[in-house]
Amino acid sequence: MKMSKKLIAVTAVLTMAFGMVGCSKSSESGGESAGDTIKIGANFELTGSVAAFGNSQLNGIKLAIKELNDKGGVNGKKLQVVELDNASKPEESTRAATKLITSEDVTVLMGATTSTNTLAAVNVANDKKTPMVTASATNPEVTFDSKKNKVNEYVFRACFIDPFQGKVMANFATQKLSAKTAVIYTDNASDYSKGLQKFFKETFTANGGKILGEESYQTKDTDFKAVLTRIKSLNPDVIYVPGYYEEVGKIVKQARELGITAPMMGGDGWDAPQLLEIAGAQALNNTFISNHYSPQDPDPKVKTFVDAYKKEYNAEPDAMAVLGYDGMYMVADAIKRAGSTDKEKIKEALAATNGFEGVTGKVTLDKNHDPVKAAVVLEHKDGKQVYKDKIQP
Repeated sequence: MKMSKKLIAVTAVLTMAFGMVGCSKSSESGGESAGDTIKIGANFELTGSVAAFGNSQLNGIKLAIKELNDKGGVNGKKLQVVELDNASKPEESTRAATKLITSEDVTVLMGATTSTNTLAAVNVANDKKTPMVTASATNPEVTFDSKKNKVNEYVFRACFIDPFQGKVMANFATQKLSAKTAVIYTDNASDYSKGLQKFFKETFTANGGKILGEESYQTKDTDFKAVLTRIKSLNPDVIYVPGYYEEVGKIVKQARELGITAPMMGGDGWDAPQLLEIAGAQALNNTFISNHYSPQDPDPKVKTFVDAYKKEYNAEPDAMAVLGYDGMYMVADAIKRAGSTDKEKIKEALAATNGFEGVTGKVTLDKNHDPVKAAVVLEHKDGKQVYKDKIQP
């Protein structure tokens, strides 16, 4: 009789154990991680030389995810962001992308912010057959491999590309500022900077302008006065500095200290609150940048976003924030149209993006997975960005 009771007890325990194993297996294949949540991998520069970009863009992504989840998610599933810091280094970007896909099993990869760090993750996305969307990397090679003469099948972007950005500022220089001569001062370690240099030069000279000189610096340089002294002696009508805010801020500050009063120009890499802290409001006067949006744009979608971002973070959103926001909504739109979390179907839906309405404008992806969208030109006046113009492609 005792043996019988023990046998019954053991059988009951085993039954419960097998039941728990069954439940665990079910959860793994179709429960929270696979069935109810869509994991979005975030590979961003959260520390390092362009940390302002990465943190700002991640904020935009998180705001979009919060709004989407408050409305029920996408296709009945909640979105979850899994973030890794690439420390503003290309080798870390490769590692982060690999870990997010292989260890975290994300459905879509977002990031990085800069072209160099994004390019470092492109092969990972293609090899692992995982859709990757960068909201801000503008170098054409991100989506189209010119050496192989083929589109990077799994890589997409939510921003305009360097040829358009360089052309916008060259046209602005010759048509709006009546510039006939220019000097270009480039970050020689940056794919982004070298790309803008190339396309600005092509358009500026095609417009009849003359490039008086081309100088270069390296990321993390701090003393630019020797080169700036040479530039001053050339007396150009404009100085084009297609770099990132940390070095650009010091270049602008030191240029004004040397008595250089010519207009200085750049791209979206200038757009970070730290630029004002580094350069100072006075030094930034008479500088112009191409950018993806302006919070002063009268478009109602812009006002709605700006208000929501201020409420969430108590700060005015820069271009990186709005691009992250738009990029996340573009991904959500593709997942919704795909009707699935299958990576191949999402990739196909992203490629078919047509007329997506973002804060930064209407987005239609071309055959190279690049958006056809407008740019704005902003002027710095007494520490504030002033909306000058919106340039259509």
